[in-house]
Amino acid sequence: MQQVFPDQIKKKLGRIAAAPERISLTKKIQRINQLKKERNAVILAHNYQIPKIFHTVADIVGDSLALAREAEKIDADVIVVAGVHFMAETTKLLNPDKTVLIPDLKAGCSLAESITVKDVIELRKKYPGIPIITYVNTSAVVKAASDICCTSGNAKKVVEALGVPKVIMIPDEYLAQNIAKQTNVEILTWKGHCEVHERFTPQEVEQLKKDYPEASILVHPESPPAVINAADFSGSTAEMSDFIKQGRADEVILLTECSMSDNLAVLHPEVKFIRVCNLCPHMQRITLDNILMSLEENKYEVIIDPSIVNKARLSIKRMLEV
Repeated sequence: MQQVFPDQIKKKLGRIAAAPERISLTKKIQRINQLKKERNAVILAHNYQIPKIFHTVADIVGDSLALAREAEKIDADVIVVAGVHFMAETTKLLNPDKTVLIPDLKAGCSLAESITVKDVIELRKKYPGIPIITYVNTSAVVKAASDICCTSGNAKKVVEALGVPKVIMIPDEYLAQNIAKQTNVEILTWKGHCEVHERFTPQEVEQLKKDYPEASILVHPESPPAVINAADFSGSTAEMSDFIKQGRADEVILLTECSMSDNLAVLHPEVKFIRVCNLCPHMQRITLDNILMSLEENKYEVIIDPSIVNKARLSIKRMLEV
């Protein structure tokens, strides 16, 4: 684990915090990094975490797929997940012998809450023999009741890797509809939506094109299909990041969670970001203060029912093999 020294911290904070705030933030960040060293801990941070977390205390950053992959490789005793609860559960499933902490138990997900294990059981009854692909944005118990997981970045590969003519993809209806357009496999859907991405509209995209004709509009595949059709590019948060890194546009609009643009703007000052976005209230529950509390008080440890651990882990492992 790389130790972050005061000068490095100050340099990063210079781009994400006003001068009066930097002294208190620096002390907080130093204390967090000290505790990480003492406890042999690492912090995983999703791309939707605020810059004050993403650029200062996080050891591993990325989208859901990247975090899941890296979680398997972690050599640490304690893992703090700066993200939402299903991410912490996924990390625990891949690290059953490690202590996994989430700083706020209320950091949930509207999409994960849109489906239950009872719903999955009913789907199996209604469509016997059809594989169920579960988006990682779901609870561990739903993963355990499914056949394989996917992320927005690998969903098409997972769908086609099963080698069957028809699949069920849950719970994000829009992701399933958008993937269905890219494959010959028939995809049955569930009416779950992300409260961040479902609010974007094609009318909004068209207006943005008129207002900012030089900007490239990037959207997430959890957005409605009409929004995807109206935009210039659709991809996972990792694919959006790559779009920026590759210098494919000098001016961009990211129609996704607000912190995504904030974090990329720090890394790419040469790019002009038009800030049109929606906040995820659940991601916003994670702060430097409760990350510090989490490390100091060992809160809140993620515990998964032993009866579903192996099945849930198998669904994730199958995805990672793809």
